[in-house]
Amino acid sequence: MTASKLALSCRIAEGFLSKEEASMPFEALADLAVAAGYDAICMRASQIGIQSSREAVDSARRILDDRGLAVTMISGDFDIVYNNLRGPNCLRNITPYLDLADALGASMIRVCIKQEEDVAHVQTAADAAAERGLKIVHQCHVQSLFETLDEIEQQVRKIDRSNFGIIFEAANLEQCGQDYGQASIQRLAPWIENVYLQNQRLSSSGAITLSTWVGGEVSLDLCEIHEPDGIDFSRVFEGLQSIDYDGPITVHQSAPENSDLTALEAATRTAMFIKQLLAR
Repeated sequence: MTASKLALSCRIAEGFLSKEEASMPFEALADLAVAAGYDAICMRASQIGIQSSREAVDSARRILDDRGLAVTMISGDFDIVYNNLRGPNCLRNITPYLDLADALGASMIRVCIKQEEDVAHVQTAADAAAERGLKIVHQCHVQSLFETLDEIEQQVRKIDRSNFGIIFEAANLEQCGQDYGQASIQRLAPWIENVYLQNQRLSSSGAITLSTWVGGEVSLDLCEIHEPDGIDFSRVFEGLQSIDYDGPITVHQSAPENSDLTALEAATRTAMFIKQLLAR
């Protein structure tokens, strides 16, 4: 199995709970991605978003081009990544997000869908994106209409746009009590456009507690992607192999916390770990 691009999310330069302040400038992040063996950046508003000046966007594009890095996807504002009640506002004025994707050469735009009334707006946004050859995608995510496998399939069929798909994400599915192995991946295969990887260990005494709509509160501890006893990534990659997935594989891990690893060391070990899984 080969993925078209191994992407590093700007999440590596963010804390888990703080998604607005970047811990390093974009040029340093791009250099880190190259040094660690990545092909692309998954852009987030902590670095470049719709709030960024044209000069900042142009500068980021030059930095990317100089290093041969692509942009696989944009998450264009903070409300989307916080998955809050303002997240779906992007659907009501999608043009700035399309413009940003075009400026960075990205093919996908992540959005947020919280209520049934958002569906009509995402259909309109997807139609506008299609005119530019762009895709709209939604992550498997807690506190959204994409928590469970049944909900995800129901929503994508209801939206019914060929350029609307999902970001498959095992950790959020696990938080919602959902299977993330081969059967689930095969079920969602027609709509998987991106794959996020982040690691966790569920624990009743975990340091972080998140709320889900389907199952209430879930506690967990964060761990690096290459560490054992968390998400079983071999199951994820076996599932991706079974559908001949060749889209982006995105490391969506936040900056190392309570770890002896630097961001570069963590990103490098993760890239090596993923490449080993891809080579099986």
